[in-house]
Amino acid sequence: MYRTAPLGKRPRWWTELPLIAVVYAMYSAGRLLARGDVQSAVGHGLSILDLEKTFRINLEHPLNRLFTNNPVLGVPADFAYASLHYVVTPAVLIWLFRRHSEHYRKLRTWLLISTMIGLIGFTLLPTCPPRLLDPSHGFVDTMRHYSSYGWWGGDASAPRGMGSLTNQYAAMPSLHVGWALWSGLALWKYSSRTWVRVAGVAYPLAIALVVMGTANHYFLDAVAGVGVMGLGYLLAAPALRFTGALRSRFGKDGTGQSAETAPAVGGECETSARSARTAQPETLREADPSDPIPRQLPRQAVRGEAADGSPDGRPDGAATAAR
Repeated sequence: MYRTAPLGKRPRWWTELPLIAVVYAMYSAGRLLARGDVQSAVGHGLSILDLEKTFRINLEHPLNRLFTNNPVLGVPADFAYASLHYVVTPAVLIWLFRRHSEHYRKLRTWLLISTMIGLIGFTLLPTCPPRLLDPSHGFVDTMRHYSSYGWWGGDASAPRGMGSLTNQYAAMPSLHVGWALWSGLALWKYSSRTWVRVAGVAYPLAIALVVMGTANHYFLDAVAGVGVMGLGYLLAAPALRFTGALRSRFGKDGTGQSAETAPAVGGECETSARSARTAQPETLREADPSDPIPRQLPRQAVRGEAADGSPDGRPDGAATAAR
């Protein structure tokens, strides 16, 4: 059995879809607006490559040669880079929404915050990917090299003729790796199936190899993608507490009392529907002539008369003797 959040706390799809759509639209538009200067982007890319060579961590060089010389590796890697980024992440979101709704909000908030942090990185540090550097640096654009196998052209993973709709200098950090890490951790933590958990571990590792082997990212881009997801994870809980406080504040009426609280009746007593029904007087039934023992209707006592019909509250005999 899957656990679900309490009814009042479950996320609603008609509020989640617009939220995710707005954030993704902001992310896509921000990528286009943050193209920056090509010269500075190339300079940032060369600086990253020089730093990696200094510490001998430029893993993208041997991987790119491996993918270029072996189509059996390069072609599937290109398909993975062009599609899994946009398929696996939404699928995991939907799975969490349906099967693990009690954890959905935190994981969704973690993903959205990390994405916006990545957008800040694209804006402040536009970076030329390895595939767009001068060929003298030893990189081959596998997406262009194997473009006859897929729908993409020479502009990253964009379909042919739509290269102007993507920012090719948004390499730092790698959100391909960041989103894959988020998806893998969610599958590992919340799935009960062994093969799904194994896939959760393998998926981000495979995407890290893919982004370097296709010359779309440097090794440090992948490291930065992991760092962005870590920062987003730390900020997710405070963000949820902040939004929860706002909902609690604006969800109450002007008196500070929640609108859902039932008003008290008669001081601290609260009238229930059952007690209200029992408090009503019973309807008196008229005597039936065919009844062998006629039932006499009770008579309402009038002022100055007791409940048994005698005045002054005395018995009938005492009243007669007094007269």
